[in-house]
Amino acid sequence: MRNALNSRSVAGALHDRAGLRNSATRAHIAASAATAGWHDGRGGRNGWWRHRHGGYGWVGPLFWPFAYYDLYDYTMWGYGDDPGFWDYGYDDIYAGLFAPYGYDDLSGYLPSGAGSGPAAAAPASGGTAAAPDQLAQMCGDDSRDIAGLPIDQIQQAIQPNDAQRAALDDLANASVKAAQDIKAACPTQVAATAPARLAAMQTRIEAMIAGVGTVEPALQKFYDLLSDEQKAKLNALGQDQRNAKTAPAAADSAAQNCGAPADVMQWPASEIESRLHPTDAQRSSLAALQEATTKAADMLKASCQPSDAITPPARLAAVGKRLDVLLQAVKTVRTALDDFYGKLSDEQKAQFEAIGPDRTASSDQPATAEVHSHHHHYRHHANIGGIIRRFISMVP
Repeated sequence: MRNALNSRSVAGALHDRAGLRNSATRAHIAASAATAGWHDGRGGRNGWWRHRHGGYGWVGPLFWPFAYYDLYDYTMWGYGDDPGFWDYGYDDIYAGLFAPYGYDDLSGYLPSGAGSGPAAAAPASGGTAAAPDQLAQMCGDDSRDIAGLPIDQIQQAIQPNDAQRAALDDLANASVKAAQDIKAACPTQVAATAPARLAAMQTRIEAMIAGVGTVEPALQKFYDLLSDEQKAKLNALGQDQRNAKTAPAAADSAAQNCGAPADVMQWPASEIESRLHPTDAQRSSLAALQEATTKAADMLKASCQPSDAITPPARLAAVGKRLDVLLQAVKTVRTALDDFYGKLSDEQKAQFEAIGPDRTASSDQPATAEVHSHHHHYRHHANIGGIIRRFISMVP
């Protein structure tokens, strides 16, 4: 996994700042990093927690790689047919509950000197030492040439007067400030338990909501200062950007897809029952947790991309509303999870944490027959007994 994170396809691509503005490139990097421990690097990046359009909501311990780019792309250009932002939803909460990574897998995202045993863990939070530089770069970048708006391009399109130019500068500064806030909320530990993962997920979303709150008034002020002709030119600039991109050939509309859980995200009731053998009290809390996840899925499905968000301020407002619903969904599930998880024994916790990694091991198959015939693939995963021993040592 460390080799993959340091490879040209990941580390090299992360230094291509022009390339990172392309959502397909970002999705490819995320796929390479998210599935590094399962495949030999030549193909077959199709983990069960994969998004509909090729990206991944979880890359090891990191939730929402390239979050700022996704906010920026949709707000400014409205990439409806390439919906990086709108791919996030229930499946990411599910992958937070039943993570695809075992403890040994997560250790591959640590710096090489950090070690992989339970001694490296932070016992109170179920976490470990800081992730490598590549993971930090996927988490956030607040440099002006990444986070700043294409000022020259916008100025050339709309020919602003002095007041509009000052408002555009304020918008650019707000954009950088939002990126700084999102980067500051990046995880510094590897969350190795379901409660810790949902807590990290909530922190990430809250930082994105704060970023939207920073940019929204500056964007609205700038847009309100424009004439109708200038607004039309700015919106046309977004259309030009969309036309310059190559959308996935089979991409469905985000309005049809966002928030709709795939078949693989079905609640693993029988597996939980057979692994944990819950008591009556635990079974009651488990039912409440399952009900909470169903409620979260319904909430997210009902808040899909609006078709009438045709201006940058309207799209940013839609982003803010979607993030608010996603945060509410995470909190709903997290409350029920904390109650259920707190009633489990150490061994039951370890068995619960092993569900996702075992699913990954059993579903590690190529996407097509062609991949199967031309590529060898492998899966490095911890022995279940080893996982249990590690998680018992980590959970207070």
